[in-house]
Amino acid sequence: MEPKHHHDISLGDVHESVDTTQPQPSKWKRVLSFFGPAYLISVGYMDPGNWATDLQGGSQFGYKLIWVLLMSNVMALLLQSLSARLGVVRGRDLAQANRETYPAYANYALYVLAEVAIAACDLAEVLGMAIGLQLLTGIPLVWGVAITVLDTFLLLFLQRLGMRRMEAFIIGLIFIIGLSFFIELVFARHDLNYGQIASGFIPNIPNNTALYIAIGIIGATVMPHNLYLHSALVQTRKIKRDKASIKRALRFNILDSTIALNLAFLVNAAILILAAAVFHASGRHDVAEIKEAHHLLDQLLGTGLAPILFAVALIAAGQSSTVTGTLAGQVVMEGYLRLRMNPWMRRLLTRLIAIIPAVIVILIKGEKEIDYLLVLSQVILSLQLSFAIIPLIHFVSDKKTMGSFAIGPLTKIASWTIALVLAYLNIRMVAGQAIDYFESSGNMFWKIVIVISGLAFVVLLLIAFIYPLLKRMRRSIPLRLHPEASSLQSLTIPAYDKIAIAFDFSEKDKTLLSHAIGQGSTGCKYILIHIVESVPARVYHKESDDMETRKDKEHLDFYAQELKERGFHAEAKLGFGNRTKEIVKIVKETGAELLIIGGHRHTGLKDWFYGETIESVRHDLTIPVLVVNV
Repeated sequence: MEPKHHHDISLGDVHESVDTTQPQPSKWKRVLSFFGPAYLISVGYMDPGNWATDLQGGSQFGYKLIWVLLMSNVMALLLQSLSARLGVVRGRDLAQANRETYPAYANYALYVLAEVAIAACDLAEVLGMAIGLQLLTGIPLVWGVAITVLDTFLLLFLQRLGMRRMEAFIIGLIFIIGLSFFIELVFARHDLNYGQIASGFIPNIPNNTALYIAIGIIGATVMPHNLYLHSALVQTRKIKRDKASIKRALRFNILDSTIALNLAFLVNAAILILAAAVFHASGRHDVAEIKEAHHLLDQLLGTGLAPILFAVALIAAGQSSTVTGTLAGQVVMEGYLRLRMNPWMRRLLTRLIAIIPAVIVILIKGEKEIDYLLVLSQVILSLQLSFAIIPLIHFVSDKKTMGSFAIGPLTKIASWTIALVLAYLNIRMVAGQAIDYFESSGNMFWKIVIVISGLAFVVLLLIAFIYPLLKRMRRSIPLRLHPEASSLQSLTIPAYDKIAIAFDFSEKDKTLLSHAIGQGSTGCKYILIHIVESVPARVYHKESDDMETRKDKEHLDFYAQELKERGFHAEAKLGFGNRTKEIVKIVKETGAELLIIGGHRHTGLKDWFYGETIESVRHDLTIPVLVVNV
């Protein structure tokens, strides 16, 4: 069955595809029906972009920065629960809420920033997977980057399987990552210092370098695209809209987030503890690169399995993150622009945006600049973070739209504190990068660009914070994207005098004719269309006289004669060559007022080809198109 598409809901292909309203044989079954969205979110907290900061923190400062990971996890848990609350209560994602709240110029800016952040995140995933493939197989990095484009087809396959199976696939990858690092820690068990691990949960910043790494850990942990995505993924669960059901859904989603994000915390903590036990304890305080860590594991742990597990976990982290990154891109595009794109095309476009700069840098600068690209991707993500958090807190605080589900004073204080801390840390990190550039470079053009970008950043940040407050004072935000309901007394019922029917000469032609006759008025003229697609027809068009053309003409004339004998007006029209263009051409030439065409409900790869005709035809015509599933 072809998926239903809606223009006012998130991820229309899977919206409310998991029904939680049906009676379940046990309480656990009901609870588990809500579990899944947070696991797709959690992979963003253990993607390759986090590995470098964890490795660097562990190798330089041992176990002393574990508390930073814990604090980051608490921040992420609160913010993701707010995102889930927005989706469950108001039935909209963060991009949709922004679109109906902010002015058009601000929304376009927020959309561009969100897309840039998603591309930056995808860049880190591309590089992580490519490095993992190189470490595992020895292939050149540029080939590893090119291979990552193939996961476009993996995502298409997963979306065809449905939401629950996609979630199961992601959970499987998380299991691989967790198991790999558990085994790594077993190998390093003799080097672990459990007393120092416990003391690592006590807040402590040894020096400015540790502070910088702590900022990097926090900046790499809370991902802006996850806030967009989580508010959409929770809407894949169909719930009753009464107060008790919404409250239950919120409770189960918080439980889902708590378990999933704590698993992500354990993975990040395992990376940092492994780096502390293996590198810091052996005096290797300079390990900050993923490749270097991989090569040293073999030497310091004395087993060839350790670096293999490290590479496998890296590939799994990159692959799991890339699926959720694409879904986030779909949410952002549909929410801000109400523009839908085929998922595989969206994935391919996003992946190419990430691959092209990676390939260019590798070919020109060599593989040594890869770590610079990873750092750059995290800086870009840091810049976008405040523009997701600030609107989110505004929305879930508004009692006019959230009702009794608006967050309370303590949650508001905690949320705004986190927003201010994250904004300060990220601005400080980016400002530090800019100051270093100003001191080391004499390029005036880029200095001017940095200054202008900084001013624009501050202005947009102020708009993001102030505008919802001003709008809330003027009027309430509508609860739905639909226009206000109006009277149905002025309905005009159309009477079609010319109806075109596109045949493919299958056993379902009778179904199409039945629906056409059901739509026609008295004296309606039926235009019977068939497109000849043989090779002579494509080359010679109307001049072709091959067997297929003659047979198709006889077939169509037979239909027309049958209709005439039954008292209907009918006219046969053959087209030649391109199916889509010819159908549109004939419909326009004959002045048809309605087109009836069959939808064959193809799935998988067939849908790329057979489904394309309907989509193209309906976009090229201004008359109604009735698609009959046959």
